Amino acid sequence: MGWFRWQRRDARGVLALSLAAILVACASSAGAPSTTGQNPSAQSPEPQRTLVIGSWGEPAGLASVPVRDSGNSVRAATRLFNAELQLQDAVGNAHPYLAEANPRLNTDTWQVFPDGRMETRYQLRPNLTWHDGTPLAAEDFVFAWQVYSTPEFATTSISIKQMEEVLAPDNRTVVIRWRSSYPEADALFETFQALPRHILGQYLRDGDHDGLVNHAYWTVEYVGLGPFKLVRWEPGSFIEGAAFDGHALGKPKSARVLIKLIAEESAIFTNVLAGEIHFAPKGLRFEDGKNLKRDWSSNQRGLVVFIPIQPRFIQVQLRPEVAQPRAMLDVRTRRAFAHAIDKKSLNETLFDGEPAGADTFLYRGVPDYAEIERSVTRYPYDLRQTEQLMAEVGYVKGSDGFYTSEAGERFSTEFWGDVGPQFELDHGAVSGGWRQAGLETRATYVAPAQLRDGQFRSSFKGMYFTATGTGTAPSLVLASTAAIPTVANRYNGSNRGGWSSPEFERLWEMHNTTLDRSERTRALAEIERLISTDLPFLMVFHNFHVVAYSANLKGPDTRGERDLMYWNVHEWELM
Repeated sequence: MGWFRWQRRDARGVLALSLAAILVACASSAGAPSTTGQNPSAQSPEPQRTLVIGSWGEPAGLASVPVRDSGNSVRAATRLFNAELQLQDAVGNAHPYLAEANPRLNTDTWQVFPDGRMETRYQLRPNLTWHDGTPLAAEDFVFAWQVYSTPEFATTSISIKQMEEVLAPDNRTVVIRWRSSYPEADALFETFQALPRHILGQYLRDGDHDGLVNHAYWTVEYVGLGPFKLVRWEPGSFIEGAAFDGHALGKPKSARVLIKLIAEESAIFTNVLAGEIHFAPKGLRFEDGKNLKRDWSSNQRGLVVFIPIQPRFIQVQLRPEVAQPRAMLDVRTRRAFAHAIDKKSLNETLFDGEPAGADTFLYRGVPDYAEIERSVTRYPYDLRQTEQLMAEVGYVKGSDGFYTSEAGERFSTEFWGDVGPQFELDHGAVSGGWRQAGLETRATYVAPAQLRDGQFRSSFKGMYFTATGTGTAPSLVLASTAAIPTVANRYNGSNRGGWSSPEFERLWEMHNTTLDRSERTRALAEIERLISTDLPFLMVFHNFHVVAYSANLKGPDTRGERDLMYWNVHEWELM
């Protein structure tokens, strides 16, 4: 416990430095608009009544469904500039968006055939256009499916992988034929988007895949269908959008929006407290949120919401040609490490005892969570179990307290983590506990610029402490064989440790194809049992997603646990 108490004091020291920075930031803001975290050579537009959203880090692109591993995504950004067939609200309900209505099972709009295949039909709203004024046609969805189903692009979208064919009988009708029954056919939120044929079509026709992937369309020349259209993207500084008159659900109430790109995670807190950001969906640490809430409780300047939703876990390298030491390939070694994670102390250190510890990827808001959780194999903190398991694989504690082989070689493995104060604090807390247990790891931190390099990110030799998206599909798709980064798929995919399990594939296919809820629940329970037994990933906790926004901003939806407060961003308004 001594290491954890020290780390806690260190966290308070970091906070003290942040508070000192606030005084400087507030003082500078009295004279001129601050450019904290921005490129000083690229001044952002005068905010005035512009809705300002803070983003820690810069998105790799603006598409809901990218054509390559994006590394860093900013979900608020994809929501601003995109619209799909359906829209998911904060509590998970599906609303028609580009489509006039959602398909209904056992009607002409959702048919299940005797051979198990399906067909769904979507009627587009009339007079829809792209941001550049080009009419949206059903053929744009056909084109998107052709792009995303091209093997070189290897999308991880489960919805697209289940599609057998997409057709356009007329300009406003999209027909999707499914390889098998698919229960999410009426919930195509950010898993399938149209793509503009008039911009990208020629590249696919010419087979110029590099030209398509590298086109500026995906970034600074993005043309979408969402509530805001891109006005300007100044790399490293800001992304500016203007209300789109042709938005499917009506023109947004905010005339302008500015995504302020902030390189330093701590600067998000500084900017929010200084009143320079109206909405901060990413980059605030748990400590930041507590201090904001305490500061704002007296003056009613804003609201802070804590959502324990983002899985923080450790990927283990399981490709024999990469893993070092090879003992990591033995499940007993992985279990030894799992028993040496003191989740209770981590919660006390990082979250003041809040219940963030987790044994499963799934968060508590998933339907039938209690039934699924019962299937999980748990590894309570027990250094006797660690010692026994390490002995079984040939390592015993030496005189220096570290595990050593019979040949006298100390057990040591790489332990990667992402750069950033919160990430490094989490990483240090876990590795510090392991070190006290006699398990030596060597720290390597992955810089933001390296997050886009799929080949590099899959080259770790031991373990990688990282995070995944919220919800069932984003969390578990990383276990799929199809998500293993390879040369063939341009190193796309988040299964960077290369775990492969035919049993997982069978269960995942069952979950994604059966329409029976109880069968889907049983499949998820078996998946969690399988993962927690074989341990390709070590679950650590569900990180608190801290969201803060100004009291004069009306519209963010705080009803649910989900990371979806900005689903109705077109209705947000500064008062």
